[in-house]
Amino acid sequence: MTTDAPDTTGTTSTTGTSGTLGTTGTGTGAGVELRPYLRLLTATQFAFNTGFYAVLPYLATHLGDGLGMAGWLVGLVLGLRTFSQQGLFVVGGALTDRYGPRPVVLTGCVLRIAGFCWLAQAGTTAGVIGAVLLIGFAAALFSPAVESETARAAVAHETETGTPRAQVLAVFSAAGQAGAFLGPLIGSLLLLLGGGFRTACLAGALVFVGVLAGHARLMPRRPRRVRPARTRTALPRQVFANRPFLVLCLVYSSYLVSYNQLYLALPAEVERATGTQSALGGLFALSSLLVVVAQLPLTRWSARRVAPRTALVAGLAVVAAGFAAVPLAPDGPAGLLPGAALVVLLTLGQMLLVPAARGLVPDLVDDDRLGLATGALSSVSGLAVLVGSAATGTLLDTPGPVLWGVLAAVPLAGAALALTLSAGRRAPQPGTTVSDQL
Repeated sequence: MTTDAPDTTGTTSTTGTSGTLGTTGTGTGAGVELRPYLRLLTATQFAFNTGFYAVLPYLATHLGDGLGMAGWLVGLVLGLRTFSQQGLFVVGGALTDRYGPRPVVLTGCVLRIAGFCWLAQAGTTAGVIGAVLLIGFAAALFSPAVESETARAAVAHETETGTPRAQVLAVFSAAGQAGAFLGPLIGSLLLLLGGGFRTACLAGALVFVGVLAGHARLMPRRPRRVRPARTRTALPRQVFANRPFLVLCLVYSSYLVSYNQLYLALPAEVERATGTQSALGGLFALSSLLVVVAQLPLTRWSARRVAPRTALVAGLAVVAAGFAAVPLAPDGPAGLLPGAALVVLLTLGQMLLVPAARGLVPDLVDDDRLGLATGALSSVSGLAVLVGSAATGTLLDTPGPVLWGVLAAVPLAGAALALTLSAGRRAPQPGTTVSDQL
């Protein structure tokens, strides 16, 4: 994939970034033709997940079998990695607002390369912890910068062409899922060829070398924003005292707590039904393939026919239906029918609500706080997952109807809360532009 270098003189406001986005046309029919800068950001998400998931699925086995760590220590290391990433997204978002996306993205790439190289060589507990903390913090810098810049560019793209922002964000999401699907296959291939975990780490680092080189050449330089000191202290309060945005954070948290059950409640259900967790890989692959195949047409349909709030509510209702279906569905071949129904409905709900939620953020916060808001959305949700996972863990031994009923109640509560948000603007029909509707 070739990407033209964007003009470095474009602005980043949500009312137009023509210099940054280039001049390529858009398509609103069978596909989405992205401007060069959006193609760069989308390719970035694909490469990020490819490199990351070439390593992550095999980390626990490496720590336990390769380095001989106790189970509790493996869990601690994995938890520290999640905290250093998800919990610090708000830091990466704030730095993006302060210094612009380019230096934050480049720093994140350098730290991720260093972290993977360190992890490949680490043989002690302290070394492993240091490496995973560095890997997680790199993502806490990199991801909010790329995600907030994609949201900003998607809004400008919608303003200029009429292509729904949710449709552009869906391309970004599908690219990430494609990387999440390809990465473990690359990691498995390297392990099968005898390269071992160290080779997988170095391969992941090599991917980020490519991402670093691409962004160093193609990502625009922007003037540093300088604000009066008293304004700097007030601006974060504009995000955290913003009631509609905080409601969106809670709504999104209900989704993320639910989605995390793919890694907590689903394995327990698969083991209950089949006596083993060996089928989990196939169910995860099913989820990724659904996003790659169905995300774009589903978002194209929903963006033009329903308001963002409706997509949020409908997506959460579908997620709730997935949990409710588990105790109701009869055991299918190999006992996997309930688990498969959960995966399909959870993934369909995700495809409906995530682009809508991400697309609402630029409407709820000022443009110069978009990075902080994007990071805060993930950090608040990550904290909710930490608390929710602990609560769910205590319910795994309860009767099935109780467990799945409680889990279904979480997204339903989120859907009820989403009804208090403004509906948001539905995308224009083909042949019109945003300005035609104003």
